Parts: sequence; structure tokens; C-alpha cells
Amino acid sequence: MADQQTTNSASNNNTSTLTSSYVVYGAGAPQSVYTDLNDTMDVDSNFKKLTATADDYRQYIGSDNTTDAAMISSVAITPTDPGSGVKVNIRKYNGKSNITKVTAQQYAMVAQMAGVTDITINVTANRPVSGESALTGVYKAFAADGHQLNPQNTSAANSVMDATQDAIDANSNDKNYAGKLMAAVGDVSKQIAQKKQNNNDLATKQDIQNMLDQALKSRGIDDQTTKSQQNKIVNSLVTFQNSPISSSKSYVNNVSNTINNVKNSSGNLMNKAKEWANSDSAKKAEQQASGWFQKFIAWIQSFFN
Repeated sequence: MADQQTTNSASNNNTSTLTSSYVVYGAGAPQSVYTDLNDTMDVDSNFKKLTATADDYRQYIGSDNTTDAAMISSVAITPTDPGSGVKVNIRKYNGKSNITKVTAQQYAMVAQMAGVTDITINVTANRPVSGESALTGVYKAFAADGHQLNPQNTSAANSVMDATQDAIDANSNDKNYAGKLMAAVGDVSKQIAQKKQNNNDLATKQDIQNMLDQALKSRGIDDQTTKSQQNKIVNSLVTFQNSPISSSKSYVNNVSNTINNVKNSSGNLMNKAKEWANSDSAKKAEQQASGWFQKFIAWIQSFFN
């Protein structure tokens, strides 16, 4: 399924970044809410506009079980500095947290594993949804920007999102768990890629289990992650090993950046206030506030003229 309502070359293995900013509206989001979506995701006239459809979902996610009406999540994607990895902010729509299932940390690591990097993604929805379809918009934006992501990579990355969901749902009372788990997954994916690139040495399933055991322990969440949950994650990492991106040297470097982003993050916002303060949106807000303050002073002075 896509969102569940709760009420140029396929051989390109390298991670890619964008040359422009994009906003991709879910086909199920009516145009009447686009202005509110734009405000929520800090979208301005410089963003190129696209729509994510059920056909896009089938192309990038691989499931036939969806419709345009189910494509509700919308995303805004902006390129960031080299070495910044992937950061994700799940934005409240009119004060409501409408992405009810997928976490910011999942989006970030899965996008990195699919073959994208050095971007910030803002995600929102105009009504409550699980959030699975949002990555379709990210993949479509990269295709529109000239980076045809390998479908084996996107499929493997999507399997990681599915595999980590049970563990994250079971630990929803721990706000730090999702970040620690996705960092551990990133740790293992890096080790797998490094091992594969050393004389094409493939890790066995037991090797990957051992890597995950150690990664979970180092992140302090081994006792919070059941063997059943771990087995699902191990199977998804076997799929990752068989995908082309695990042979990419640039993946090893880029995933380290995203691991650093997710490991200490909690909640829905991975961009810190200081980073937002330096953004174009913050500068515009500051200019607007300054303008209104000057008008207020002028109004006060008019009483004494």
C-alpha cells in the first residue's frame, strides 16, 4: 500500500544529490491545500513542482496495491552542503502531526541507502497517514533532476524501512530509539559495503547477524530489540548487500554522514534551530519581523507629531 489512512541509467550505483529544490505533492492531496503545504514545508517560488502518483509508487516502491487517492504525503527536498548526508524533518500541518508511522530517522537512512545524499527533506500531510508513500516523491524528484536511481537500490532501501517498523513501533515510548536503531542499521550497511569491496568478500547471514548484534549493543538498544525484530532487519540487510549500491565506494563515506545525523536525533525534527536560523526561510522571517517592527515604531511616533 501507499499511505495508509489512520482515520537515466539503472546501472548508476553512486549516491547522488540535487541541483535544484523540489516540492512533490501527493496525488491524493487536493490543490486547495497546496498553499498550506508550502507554508508547512518552507516552499517558495524557487522550488520545482511535481506530483507523486500511484504509477510513481509502483515504479519506485514496487507494489501494485495503491491508488492516486492514497498518495497523500508530500515532500520538499533541498540540496545541502557536500558531506551533510540526509536530514529529515516531519512537519506538523496546521499544528497536527499527520505522519503517524514512519519516523524522520527511517526516512533519512532509507533515502541514503536508496542512493541519495546531501539533502534535507521536509515531510508533511494534510490528513493523518502512515507516511510510506513520501519516499516516492523523493525518488521522483531525483529522477526529474537527472539522477535515475537504480530500482534494486530503492527496493532494498524500502525493505529496510519495512523491516525496522516493528522494532520502532514496539519502542515508541523511547524517543531516542528510532535514531539509535537506524544508526545501528547504517553501521552494519557500512561494514557490509566495506567487506564486499575488499576482494568481493560477501558477508554470510550469520556475519550480518553478528554485525547487527554488536551495533545494537554499541548503541545501547540490544535488550530493546527482540530476535524476531532483528531477524527481519538482518534479512533486509542481506537484500542490501545484493544491491548495486553496496559496491559503491562513495556510499561508505556518505552513509557515515547520515549515521551522524540520526544517531543522536529524537523526534520529528533533525535540523537544529541554529541550522534553521541560517536558512533562507529564517532570514526572510527575520526581514519580515524587522519590517513590521519599524512600522510599529513609526506608528507610535505618529502620536507625537
